[in-house]
Amino acid sequence: MPLPNLSSRLHSSFSCLVFASLMAAAGASQAFDAFSVEYARGDETKSLRLGAQADWGRQWLRGGGTHVRGYWDVSLAQWRGSRFRGQAGRHQDITLLGITPVFRWQADAGRGPYLELGVGAHLLSREYDNDNRRLSGHLQFGSHLGAGYVFSNGLDLGLNFRHFSNAGISKPNDGVDLMGFRLAYAF
Repeated sequence: MPLPNLSSRLHSSFSCLVFASLMAAAGASQAFDAFSVEYARGDETKSLRLGAQADWGRQWLRGGGTHVRGYWDVSLAQWRGSRFRGQAGRHQDITLLGITPVFRWQADAGRGPYLELGVGAHLLSREYDNDNRRLSGHLQFGSHLGAGYVFSNGLDLGLNFRHFSNAGISKPNDGVDLMGFRLAYAF
């Protein structure tokens, strides 16, 4: 078995193990109160993302039947680039593990439309090099802006824009932009 293939499998296995451990630990302490799945595309990259959310139990800027609340979003994502090193048809698979504090403006009832934004840290299994866009280093920052609707049964449908970069820590830092559809369920 070639070493690069083994290394790729080890990175993916390690990321899955870390995420599963976090989920198990949180499940035991009942820390998470929502789970999500998201599909996104952009910059010749597709993303499938799983997340678990934990509400902070605090509200700010209350008034007019609305407030701002915060929650942690712990995520595991798989990116698939379709232009590895700028070459059509060559693929690059990257696993991301992230944690993001998110602020959401919503109705006091917790149902109906919302707007949210967050900035967090993400660990990539390898450096991104796709469609002549590169991110140096494994540590990247991800920001997102989202809007959605929470139904009375707790189902949450949302759209978001996500931007990933290393905040200029190292070069190259071309950034990656993704537009996504998110489905979440709070319990």
